Amino acid sequence: MHRLKGLYGITDCQLQPDDKTLMETVELALIGGMRVLQYRDKSQDHARRVRQAGALKALCHRYQALLIINDDIELTAEVEADGVHLGQQDDTIENARKRLGDYAIIGISAENSIAQAKAAVEQGVDYLAFGRFFPSVTKPEAKAAPLSLLSEVRTSFDHPIVAIGGITVDNAPDIITAGADMVAVVNNLFSAPDIQYRAREFTRLFPGNHQGMAGPETGTGLKK
Repeated sequence: MHRLKGLYGITDCQLQPDDKTLMETVELALIGGMRVLQYRDKSQDHARRVRQAGALKALCHRYQALLIINDDIELTAEVEADGVHLGQQDDTIENARKRLGDYAIIGISAENSIAQAKAAVEQGVDYLAFGRFFPSVTKPEAKAAPLSLLSEVRTSFDHPIVAIGGITVDNAPDIITAGADMVAVVNNLFSAPDIQYRAREFTRLFPGNHQGMAGPETGTGLKK
């Protein structure tokens, strides 16, 4: 099973509207220690999505980090990203596994439901995402979840747990203490005045992850 831990950044087209801004801001987060990046682009511009996802994969691998694609199994396969993140209304885990193979990372949003998480685990998912735990700029309509959910999930499953929704450097310690292995962050990371420093602040909340703040290295060193 993939052992995921640390800062999980998610891109945002409004904060990163062009290739240059996207690459520059993501690299700053990687230098600060971000371990996983989810590329999220809901546009219909296929050429742009392929171009950006391919460039992000190369950049993430330079910093020993993983690239996950949001909701798009075919794009994941096309750029050979490390994995895909699926929502409950997206394609199935079974289809993702058939298309991407045994070594791909497949994560799913469990919508704060233990039953949905259990079903996903039985279908072979690699990590479970829950939230929102705090008011969220990105998804203000999302149903709120109590911190106690993380503790319950932690005792129920051995899978890595990602927490999302309004997470900041100030409230992340409570999320981690409750049981999250990773904190997924959009605005508090990519709208920060100093993205590298903000990523470092998040990274330091995870014991042993300060080593992730080194510079780029040759080869990916990624174990699947």
